[in-house]
Amino acid sequence: MKTATGSLEQALRATGDLKLVAYMMAGHPNKRRSIEAGKRLAGSGIAALEIGIPFSDPLADGPVIQRAGQIALEHGMNVAGALEVAAAIATEGVPVVLMTYINPVLAYDPRRFAAEAAQAGLAGVIVPDLPVEESEPVAGWLRAASLDTVFMVAPTTAEDRLASICDRSSGFVYCVTVTGITGVRKDLPPGMKELFGEVRRHTQLPVAAGFGISRPEHMKSLRGVADAAVVGSAIVDEIDRGGDPVALIKELLKGCR
Repeated sequence: MKTATGSLEQALRATGDLKLVAYMMAGHPNKRRSIEAGKRLAGSGIAALEIGIPFSDPLADGPVIQRAGQIALEHGMNVAGALEVAAAIATEGVPVVLMTYINPVLAYDPRRFAAEAAQAGLAGVIVPDLPVEESEPVAGWLRAASLDTVFMVAPTTAEDRLASICDRSSGFVYCVTVTGITGVRKDLPPGMKELFGEVRRHTQLPVAAGFGISRPEHMKSLRGVADAAVVGSAIVDEIDRGGDPVALIKELLKGCR
């Protein structure tokens, strides 16, 4: 199955609401259960699903996602296994995006990774530690496989770099709302509207907010400001505790409309 070109961009563009992107870790708590959780999430009303590939040195991840990645690695999860997990979930029809650090991709072989991700029916790839200035040839192989390449901007991103990031992104632009790591937070930081406004001056792509988003009130505050919100740690924590991530999704979706 091949994901239709442009489907990620179309899926994440707000239409008077806020789209919800869920994050989960491939292989957490094990391969079978991560596929089951992913399929349930895919049918819960989310606009897209982000699936993390576990890595031993996850610089951008907070303690919840770090723990999930460690559990997945201990159960033998790797790049090939994550591609299998993602392929099984992509059959549900929701756009699936892989999030991975660059080292696992380089170790796997970037051209092979791009080809197999496309063959798995995935929509795109996010590589948080791949600077846009050093993104070739990896980004070129992803583009050649018709995969969206999603780059991140942060509150600290200089305007000239922001323009370059927006120009080279496809699918959507990922706005990191905080300077730091992922994790559940009580309040979203001030200055988000200014960041999103700056990004919109440089791109027509949907703008998604991520890092620290976990509550319905966060969704309400982002509606009309961003196109989409990415929720990760709260969902991963629910899966880790054996809870129902779909119940959390339903609560979050109430704040999206």
